[in-house]
Amino acid sequence: MAESPRRGGALGSHGVRHGAEEGHRFFPRPLRPSSSFDHLCCVQDAAARGCQDDREGLQGQPGRGGAPASSGIKRPRTRVKVDPVVELARWRSILTQRPLHLPRARTPSSPPRLERVRSRSLPVPMDPRNGFCPATRTFRSLRPPIALPPEDAPVSFPSFALRLFKTLLPSPLPAHPALVDASTGAALSFPALLARVRFLAAALRGALGVAGGDVALVLAPPSLDVPVLYLAVLSLGAAVSPLSPLSTAGDVARAVGLCRPSVVFATAATVGKVPAARTKLTVVLLDSPRFESFLHGHEPAEADGGPPPVEVRQCDVAAISYSSGTTGRTKAVAQSHRRLIATSLQVPSARPRAPGGHVVTLLGVPMFHSYGFHMLMRGVAAAETTAVVTAPRGGAAAVLAAAARCRATQMFVAPPVVVAMARGGGGVGGGPEGFPDLVRVDCGGAPLSTAAASTFQERFPDVELSLALGSTEGGVTSKMIGHQECRRIKSTGRLFSGVEAKIVDVISGGLLSTNEHGELCIRSPNAMLGYVGGNETRISAFDSDGWLKTGDLCYFDEDGFLYVVDRLKDLIKYKAYQVAPTELEDVLHLIPGIFDAAVVPYPDEEVGQLPMAFVVRQNGSNNLTEDQIMEFVAKKVAPYKKIRKVVFVDSIPRLPSGKLLRRELHKQITLSQSTSRL
Repeated sequence: MAESPRRGGALGSHGVRHGAEEGHRFFPRPLRPSSSFDHLCCVQDAAARGCQDDREGLQGQPGRGGAPASSGIKRPRTRVKVDPVVELARWRSILTQRPLHLPRARTPSSPPRLERVRSRSLPVPMDPRNGFCPATRTFRSLRPPIALPPEDAPVSFPSFALRLFKTLLPSPLPAHPALVDASTGAALSFPALLARVRFLAAALRGALGVAGGDVALVLAPPSLDVPVLYLAVLSLGAAVSPLSPLSTAGDVARAVGLCRPSVVFATAATVGKVPAARTKLTVVLLDSPRFESFLHGHEPAEADGGPPPVEVRQCDVAAISYSSGTTGRTKAVAQSHRRLIATSLQVPSARPRAPGGHVVTLLGVPMFHSYGFHMLMRGVAAAETTAVVTAPRGGAAAVLAAAARCRATQMFVAPPVVVAMARGGGGVGGGPEGFPDLVRVDCGGAPLSTAAASTFQERFPDVELSLALGSTEGGVTSKMIGHQECRRIKSTGRLFSGVEAKIVDVISGGLLSTNEHGELCIRSPNAMLGYVGGNETRISAFDSDGWLKTGDLCYFDEDGFLYVVDRLKDLIKYKAYQVAPTELEDVLHLIPGIFDAAVVPYPDEEVGQLPMAFVVRQNGSNNLTEDQIMEFVAKKVAPYKKIRKVVFVDSIPRLPSGKLLRRELHKQITLSQSTSRL
C-alpha cells in the first residue's frame, strides 16, 4: 500500500512524541537543565551589555572615538548590535585566561556546525584532578569535549553516521567489510550496507507505509540483516524496538502493549510468540522471500522526484529498549537519536597493533540489548568492521572462538566472557597467544568481580580491560580509557564526555563531595527521554532539575574515579548498618572452590535482615562447608557485614549479560519460609 493510516503504533499515541493528542496520554518535552541554560543566556546578555557599556564609556573621551570631554556635546545612547556568540567567546577568554578563539562564520552552503559539549553550564572553578566544582557541588567530566550537532539541527542517527560526519566515515568508502558474521564468515561491505539500507527504507515506506512516529518491534535472532533493518527504520523517522528472541509469549505481549508497534519483524521460529489478538499488526518474516526482495528490489524512485526526504529531530525517539526487570516488571525506555550520536562519539576505538591495520570489533553481546544495540550502531559510524556472533548456543566459548577467528582488536562483552578468559576457558588457547591482535576488552551489562578482573589482568597483561557504568535509562556514565585507568579495577572509570554527576545524600538530600557515599544522579546527552506505557513516570526517574536518578550508591575518589557501592534497593539493613551485597560477593569469589555466589537479605525479627549467601561450588569442591565460608568472610569484613547464612545451590539465576536476578533468589527465600526454616 502506498501509505499507512495513523495506527496504534504512532509514537504520539503512546506518549513519547512531544505534544498532546486528543484522547491520548503524553509526557512533556524532555526536561532540559533550565537553570544552566538560563544562566548561559544571562551571561550572553551580560556580555552584550558589557560590550555596549564599554563602547558607551569611551564616548566623550579624547582620542577614544567619542566627542572631546570639554565640548559639552552629549551623544545619544545608541544600542550597539552585538553577536552574542562572539561576545561569549570573548568573556570565556577573559574568565579562563585563555586565548580568544572566535567561531568561523557560516555560509548558507556550509553544513550544520558542530558544537563542543563539555558541561551545560559556563566554566566555573573546579578541581582539575577530579572534576568537582565546589560552587555547584557537582562533578564534571575531565575528558576532551565531543562535537555534537546543535540540538535544534534536524539530524537523524543514520544521516549523521553515513553522510554528515565525513571524518568518521571517509570517502571513498573503506575497503574493509562493515559487518561480518563471525560464525559463518559472511561479510557485508560498506557500499553494500548503504545500498541495502536505502532499498529497505524505500520498501518499508512504499510497501508497508512505515513513517515517522511508527514503532517497529524486532523479534529476531542475530544476523547481518538486523543492523540493516535498524538503520532503515531509523532513517524513516520511525523507532526500532529490539526484543530478545528468547522472550516468552507473555514477554512479547507485554512489550507489544508498552510500545504499540505498527509492524513486527520476526522469523519463522519466533512469529508464534506474537499475540494473535493484535490483528492490526503487520508481521514480516526476516527469513522470507518477501523480506529478501525488500533488500534488493525496491530502488527509490528519485528520478521521478520520489518522496521528500524525512526530517528527523535529534530529540525524536530512535529506540525503545527494555530494562532488565531484575527487581520488578520490565519497563520500556525511550532513547533519542541524539543519544545514539553521542554514544558513537564518546567510545574511542582500540587502534590495531600493526601499522595500517583496521579496527575489528567483536560484538559479544546481544543486538537486542541496549548495550549491544548502541555499540553496533557505533561501529557503523566509526567505520570499523563489526563482527557479530550468530551462533544460537555456545555462550562464552562461542564468543571467544569467534574473536579468535576474526582476529578481533577490541571486544564488547559481558562479564561471563571475561571470567572465561581469566580462567583459561573457552577452548581457545590458554592466554594471549589465542588473541594476538586483541588490544582492549570492554566489559559491561553487569558488575564484574574484582577477583575476576585481577586474574584477567594477570593472564592478559598487554590487553586493556575497560570497565564501565551504564544503564538502559542513562546510557554509559563512566568508563576506563587507557592502560593507567584500566588498573583501577575496583572503579568504573571516569565520567564520559558531556556527562555531569552529583552525589546526593540519601537521608538529607544534600550534595556530597569526594569519598562520600550517596545516590548517583547524572545529566547527560545519553539520558533517556522517559518511559513508554505502563505506570512508570518521568517524575520518579528525574528530579526537579532534570537530573536522572540512577538508584546506585556511589562515590568519587580524589582522582575522579567513580565507584559503585551497590544498588540502593539491594542494601541489606542489619541493625542500624547498611551492608552492600556486592562487597560480600567479591569476597566470596576469592574463596577457592566457589564457582558463583550471590548475597541477599534474609528477614530476621531481631536485627531486621541478615546477609545470606547462595553459593555454587566448583566441581570437586563438595567438601567446602558453610562454616568454612562464613569464617573466611568474617576475617575479611567488619563484624556487622559477616555472612550469617549459607545455602548451596546448583546455579545462580542470571540474565545472558551476567546480571544477577535477585528477585528469583528472594522468591526462593519466601518459598522456604512458607515450608520450613532454612
